[in-house]
Amino acid sequence: MITPKSHPQESVRKSERQGSRRIFDKEKGTLIAKDLFHQRGFDAVGIAELTRTLGINPPSLYAAYGSKVNLFEMCLEAYIAEGNLPADEILSDGRDTVEALSELIQRAAELYTQSDLKKGCMVAEGLRADDNKARAVSNKYLELSRIYIKDFVLQQYPDKADFLADYIVVTLQGLSAAAFSGLPKARALAVASATGKSVSYLLS
Repeated sequence: MITPKSHPQESVRKSERQGSRRIFDKEKGTLIAKDLFHQRGFDAVGIAELTRTLGINPPSLYAAYGSKVNLFEMCLEAYIAEGNLPADEILSDGRDTVEALSELIQRAAELYTQSDLKKGCMVAEGLRADDNKARAVSNKYLELSRIYIKDFVLQQYPDKADFLADYIVVTLQGLSAAAFSGLPKARALAVASATGKSVSYLLS
């Protein structure tokens, strides 16, 4: 979520052949599926659309990924690996807590509203899926984000680390949901700015 480029939705079958069988590029397929899930959410992307976009049939999709949820988890891993919201840089050891958390929220607001197609945070939006397994997968990464923030805050404010981690994560979820619903960038940034001020107040 906090350690989160676009790929054209083209056919993902390689041109090379082994005998008469085409080779499915699983990694490229994951990136294309990631964009679909990010644009529309887990529930809105069905198997029929996935197979059509990836250029394979349902048995091949299940053979490659096991299930839609497994594919979704691979997509989340790819999304996080892009590092579009690099927590290791923003929440670096020794940095002022208020300054770092304010930047984290500000950059998240920018990231979540920068694209007309891929709005919000893919992890946070996965938490709003109807599918229990998809929510569980998303929650796993959300909890990792919360722990990362908590460990950073612990360095300077050990008595407030749990609360602040919850506060920041809930704020990120809210910003994501609002961005996904169409909140303009200027308003998202205004909320982020107010959040930074509230963090300063909470730690004063």
